Amino acid sequence: MNLRRRSFLRQAAAVSTGFFGLDRYLLAGAPVPKAGRYGPLRSDPHRILDLPKGFRYVVLSRQGDKMDDGLRVPAAPDGMAAFPGKNGRVVLVRNHELGLNPMGIEDYSVGPFKDDLSLPKDFDRSLCYDPGEKEGVPPFVGGTTTLVFHPGRERLERQFVSLVGTDRNCAGGPTPGGSWISCEEPGDMTSERGKRHGYCFEVPALPKLQITAPLPLKDMGRFRHEAIAVHEPSGIVYLTEDRNDGMIYRFLPNEPGKLSAGGKLQALKVRGQESASTRNWPDDKKTFPGRQLLAVDWMDLEEIESPNDDLRAKGVQAGAACFSRGEGMWYGSHDREGECAIYWCCTDGGAAQQGQIFRYLPSEAEGQPGEKDKPGFVELYLEPNDSALLQNGDNITIAPWGDLIICEDTKNTCCIRGVTPFGEFYTLGRNAVDGTEFAGSCFSPEGDWLFVNMQKAGLTLAITGPWHKTVA
Repeated sequence: MNLRRRSFLRQAAAVSTGFFGLDRYLLAGAPVPKAGRYGPLRSDPHRILDLPKGFRYVVLSRQGDKMDDGLRVPAAPDGMAAFPGKNGRVVLVRNHELGLNPMGIEDYSVGPFKDDLSLPKDFDRSLCYDPGEKEGVPPFVGGTTTLVFHPGRERLERQFVSLVGTDRNCAGGPTPGGSWISCEEPGDMTSERGKRHGYCFEVPALPKLQITAPLPLKDMGRFRHEAIAVHEPSGIVYLTEDRNDGMIYRFLPNEPGKLSAGGKLQALKVRGQESASTRNWPDDKKTFPGRQLLAVDWMDLEEIESPNDDLRAKGVQAGAACFSRGEGMWYGSHDREGECAIYWCCTDGGAAQQGQIFRYLPSEAEGQPGEKDKPGFVELYLEPNDSALLQNGDNITIAPWGDLIICEDTKNTCCIRGVTPFGEFYTLGRNAVDGTEFAGSCFSPEGDWLFVNMQKAGLTLAITGPWHKTVA
């Protein structure tokens, strides 16, 4: 078993020791004990990140810094994953949520190029997915950068562009084979500006300076992608959609582990409930139950290129379940017997529209003919409806000791929140720069560093501390 695969399984198995006591507290909407876990936050004298006593951070990367390939660090760092490198190093692949008009800034001063209105003269245009071939259309500047971190020296050794020319790369997810799936979330799905956008792209987690040849994984659908998670035993990929009337998708690859070989796209349907709404908004006529396992069917989708941006509408009309702003997603083993679960955040779901967390328990025959008789199950796992606990969860990951670690994206001051295996909420960090969105949380393969992005500030941080020491 190779190093990347061992690391993937070790992190996935983290949940096997967690959440066994969650039922004691977490009926959706019920009161939940607040726990310090690591104690109160302390104000950061540098006004970047407030952390509990004993924790500290290292700034790895700043927007605008010159990288090892001569380009500059793009703005809007978002989803991210950590992979094992040689001699204990960590390879990070990081998204940048930039498009034609990144962050609404008119001067295009936040992409990787000196002048983002045109590609450098010596740049290989074949390595830019959408170089802006139409007259007057600049190149798209979304994509990924790769960072190489040395934990022992606590410093960044290298960073460079690894995918470019894509549109608003929001989140994604790691694969067992050691690659990152970067997902486009275009603001405009119908205008013809250059190439079509709204796809997934695979980026190998390699430490050498190299831009990945941009190949859209078209069979994984064209929509406002947010994140993915891979069910390791089967190679099936699950996908979220950041729309308030979106769906949860499943991609059945023709060749597990080789996503470029194509496959079939499906949508989640709650068995016995046509077009079920899971949002639980105040005006919803029917409440979706919390802490109940509901059997799932998966329905095939057609016209997945969706030129009119109506894939989700057609899917829900045909019976698929509706989810509000599916964002971060993570895969993990559910219990000591190795039962698998896919967790994801719905950022503005819930009665207070402050977010929900769902999980899906795959079938023993996931994606196989026997699945009808042994279905998978979906569950509304968490809906706190209390801003002191969690507000608008976005990216999500699982700590090696079983806690959920959730990045907030709220109009109020954003925090990094945790949920223990016993259902206790705690605050791990607070944005002291400008209060805005955290993104890209992920742990190093050894579990001693937590990496996170501060999107608007354009910072990537590495956090360490006494993870296994809790405050009574």
